[in-house]
Amino acid sequence: MQNWRVPGALGYFRLISAPHLQYKKGNTVSKPNQLERRLALLDDDAHRGLLLQGLRGIERETLRVDSQGHLARTPHPVQLGSALTNPQITTDYAEALLEFITPAEHDIALALHRLDAIHRYAYGKLGNEMLWSQSMPCDLPAEEDIEIAWYGESNIGMLKHVYRRGLALRYGKAMQCIAGIHYNYSLPEQFWTVIAQSEGIMEERRHALRDFQSESYIAMIRNFRRYSWLLMYLFGASPVLAKGFLRGRAHQLETLSDDTLYLPWATSLRMSDLGYQNDAQSGLRPHENSLESYVTSLMDAVNRPYPPYEEIGTRKNGEWVQLSTNILQIENEYYSTIRPKRVIRTGERPVQALCNRGVQYIEVRCLDVDPFEPVGIALETGRFLDAFLLFCALEESPKINAMEGQVHARNFARTVKEGRRPDLTLTRDEQEIPLKDWALELIERIRPLAELLDKEHNYKGAHLESLEAQKAKVLDASLTPSARVLEAVRELGSFAKFGLQQSELHAQAFRADALMPLEVAVFDEMAQASLAEQRQIEQTGTGSFDDFVAAYNSSTLCGNC
Repeated sequence: MQNWRVPGALGYFRLISAPHLQYKKGNTVSKPNQLERRLALLDDDAHRGLLLQGLRGIERETLRVDSQGHLARTPHPVQLGSALTNPQITTDYAEALLEFITPAEHDIALALHRLDAIHRYAYGKLGNEMLWSQSMPCDLPAEEDIEIAWYGESNIGMLKHVYRRGLALRYGKAMQCIAGIHYNYSLPEQFWTVIAQSEGIMEERRHALRDFQSESYIAMIRNFRRYSWLLMYLFGASPVLAKGFLRGRAHQLETLSDDTLYLPWATSLRMSDLGYQNDAQSGLRPHENSLESYVTSLMDAVNRPYPPYEEIGTRKNGEWVQLSTNILQIENEYYSTIRPKRVIRTGERPVQALCNRGVQYIEVRCLDVDPFEPVGIALETGRFLDAFLLFCALEESPKINAMEGQVHARNFARTVKEGRRPDLTLTRDEQEIPLKDWALELIERIRPLAELLDKEHNYKGAHLESLEAQKAKVLDASLTPSARVLEAVRELGSFAKFGLQQSELHAQAFRADALMPLEVAVFDEMAQASLAEQRQIEQTGTGSFDDFVAAYNSSTLCGNC
């Protein structure tokens, strides 16, 4: 995420004994748990405003389609600038798969306002094309007719293109046309300093605060693994898909109509085993009990050969077809529902940035595009995510062993395929518990976080209102996006018809309320600057692409973890 900004390190600390805080409950005095201690700390007058300094940003993927809802066969519009260098409008896998990236903002409402402006600007340049309203793709042409994203003839542009050629070989092009919402989230560095000091972490050794912050984000990710099934129930919006998407793959889906497949209780087929999966990645489970173990397991996959890929090789008829023959070409090929992130510097790999400077923010990657929202995500969703992620950050987060990891993955898998089943149970503490009961418990545990955010931001109950909206979905599954999508598709008789209907509605709304000329001028200037930057890169680049790939692949090891 190009515009993420967090201040530099403020100090170095080591862990000593925790403070002896006590709460009185009835006639007994009990020691508060970690969540209670941290909540009390942040609600103190001395630390008010810290939560105002965190950053949020959104990345929204969306396919360009023609007026009939078919995949656009046109190149990335040059009027939108360079897909290589424009910081807010680029492409993901396919040439027709746009990606809109907001700057990081202290308030998610501001990020959504920017995302709305990007959409309006894009619609001013798209002509008769539209943006597809769903996570699951529209009717796609044959694999050979899906164009891989092109980034120009520079070495870095070709690296991005060849990487996507490798994805086509490994996963198929249709799978790469799935779209989603990525939610980027950080807490201010001063937040971690205050937490560290309150918990008895004192200055001693270099990089200790950086390490504390990194390991706190990793702990947050562990809690996300425990509880992210709730997000899939609440916000999953892909219970149906076009029959042609599967390309003849075996499946256990039911037939809704001639062109539509579904599962009756599904919340997010996008996040099921029908999504971004293959045999090579099936056994890959990076450890998230420490940043070091996470990086080490990813680097092992980046450097470990995979026989079926070795049989293909890196070139065919003199053309590069993949960057390597290893399990992963690069670390970002590992598809995860959440990632620890750090803004990278020129020539730096993501894992090197994590090793050298620690975790800066997290990227939530499991959200479906909401087809009922023109920009793909509602403000109400963002408010709940902020409370949910803050809960994950403050709550105690024990390390996860292999068996527990399998339980968390199974709970997630059950929810994406059967989340609305009335009698569905999930596994907690080696016992089965109804999803509904656990969801209601979690919402009540998150409630104090929503109250704190409303108090800090003076939002007059916005986070609590979102919490109540999510509680209503738990009590009545028909209110969930997945249930609403399925009902609408049943009425129209086709996933394609529903997708086209929503795409047309959104297009009409954006085109009816275009940007002001000054706003257009700002985006135009950004687009022109990005084109000039790409030309500069192509004119000044030196060395062969073979040498460039070799140098990139040799930079996978990180000695500073």
